Amino acid sequence: MPAPTVAPLRSAPPPSRSDNLRGIVLMLSGFFCFAACDVQAKFLTDSLHPAQVVWFRQIGLALGVLVLIALRGPHILRSRLPGLQIMRGLTAVCSALCFVLAVSFVPLADVVAVTFIAPFVVTVLGAVVLREPVGVRRWVAVGIGFVGMLIVIRPGMGVFHPAIGFAVAAAGFFSLRQVLSRSLSGTDSVMTTVAYTSLTAITVVSLTLPFVWRTPDGFGLWLIVAGLAVTAALGEILVIRALDIAQAVVVAPMHYSLIIWGTFYGYVVFSDLPDGWTLLGCGIIVASGLYTLHRERLAAKRGTD
Repeated sequence: MPAPTVAPLRSAPPPSRSDNLRGIVLMLSGFFCFAACDVQAKFLTDSLHPAQVVWFRQIGLALGVLVLIALRGPHILRSRLPGLQIMRGLTAVCSALCFVLAVSFVPLADVVAVTFIAPFVVTVLGAVVLREPVGVRRWVAVGIGFVGMLIVIRPGMGVFHPAIGFAVAAAGFFSLRQVLSRSLSGTDSVMTTVAYTSLTAITVVSLTLPFVWRTPDGFGLWLIVAGLAVTAALGEILVIRALDIAQAVVVAPMHYSLIIWGTFYGYVVFSDLPDGWTLLGCGIIVASGLYTLHRERLAAKRGTD
């Protein structure tokens, strides 16, 4: 699962058009890397335990954070809300583990499509937890997005796989991670949040390794493991940089490019193509999500929903 698409609060002037364009390119590149990471994770689940796959996925960014701490000092870990930071790290672990469990049983494009409900869950959690105002139109968009998800998974029609529940859980944990990001924005720096998330995640998953470890068999598998770690870390860095230079409401829709990359990789590597119902449901989810982002943009301009 990708990094959160919620930027920290800014005191600087709004980004320029060129900054937003660069942010779009960086965000698209980041999600391309995440899709590559996801397909490698799906491939590795045939040989390795999902918790071990998640550990390999986290190790690249964790090593980068440790190098950064060594170069800049431990002040990076100073947080005003360490409890929330650790909680965010736990949601990152749960989201990644649920996602890997889902793709080990279900086609990649289908899992990606289901995780697109995350923006709607964020809307619900924002209203319930953060008391953010949500108007009727956005509630309607949430409902339509939910219908789109039902079309993708089609419970009761003989195509529903129980493992799709892990995809729904992954989206839920990812959404909670975004809500925590909103709570932390303006309090801690982005780098502090990344450091806490990465180190918490790698620590928790490392506790499972003695019970699930399987040594990758052969150079080819180790090469995929390395690719998994590198693409995950690179994706995180590109998305963070995109959010640093551009407006979140401008670059957030690039999240939906994942269905393109996911379908492409799924077909090339696993010969999986989503059927017409999946594409229809995904289209409904994407349209509802884009409308929600449009409402957020208008709300940001007017200060109302």
